Amino acid sequence: MTDIKRVGVLGCGLMGSGIAQVAAAAGYDTTVRDVSQQIWDKARAGIEKSLAKFVEKGKLPAADRDAALKRLHFTTATPDLKACDVVVEAVTEDLELKNALWRELDGLCGPAAIFASNTSSLTIAAMAAATKRGDRFVGLHFFNPVPLMPLVEVVRTVTTSAETFERTFAFARSLGKEPVAAKDTSGFIVNLLLVPYLLDAIRAVERGVGSVPDIDKAMQLGCGYPMGPLTLLDFVGLDTTYKIAEIMFTEYREQRYAPPPLLKRMVLAGMTGRKSGKGFYDYSLDPPKVVALGV
Repeated sequence: MTDIKRVGVLGCGLMGSGIAQVAAAAGYDTTVRDVSQQIWDKARAGIEKSLAKFVEKGKLPAADRDAALKRLHFTTATPDLKACDVVVEAVTEDLELKNALWRELDGLCGPAAIFASNTSSLTIAAMAAATKRGDRFVGLHFFNPVPLMPLVEVVRTVTTSAETFERTFAFARSLGKEPVAAKDTSGFIVNLLLVPYLLDAIRAVERGVGSVPDIDKAMQLGCGYPMGPLTLLDFVGLDTTYKIAEIMFTEYREQRYAPPPLLKRMVLAGMTGRKSGKGFYDYSLDPPKVVALGV
């Protein structure tokens, strides 16, 4: 454990609920804020299901699961996070929305509280500038699914103090994660390298380099990856990838970050991957079958 005792989480979607789960399981009193009870009822059910799997597999004692659930609190009121020692934001990749929440919290939380964003593509400086605590602002980028993925990128921007960075790094370790230090560049380490690879896989489909399943199989067997790039795109969400790519292209103005036309067309058609039931593969079928894309 660190000197941090109370954790706040802004947003309880897929990432936020995962962050809340690992914080509560690590012994932290955790308060999650979202806009409606309907959203956090769904999040709590997901957390309960996830913890039950850990118990079933013998990775977590039932008593520890019950204790973790008791540490979880849900609210629609942002002021309920004012006593938190660290607040992790995991809302949609919308800078204006994020900064509106940060400005509100900046006037509520104590002077020692650390603000951390789980953004995957926006710069930390763009959020820190909206507050009066630039020295206590960091990036804390988790990976999906949060309870299973060990990596956390701890991102230090130009204003982050050494003390804040060290406290946050120790906090990430206390969650059972493997933190790495990253500079405040859009995409940090992983997405800076991963996004061009995923976009190139889509371009390969557009150009007829290979079929969707053959491109996936080639990268799995040829590079030892656990899944191919197009399967990974469906898992991440094509709409999520599209938004990240647009943000990174705006930041760097490099062609490798530009969303390919096929990606845009698929997102416009509602083909966002697993969450919509269809992307590069049709998940209404078992096993999933490749979708005819007309390219």
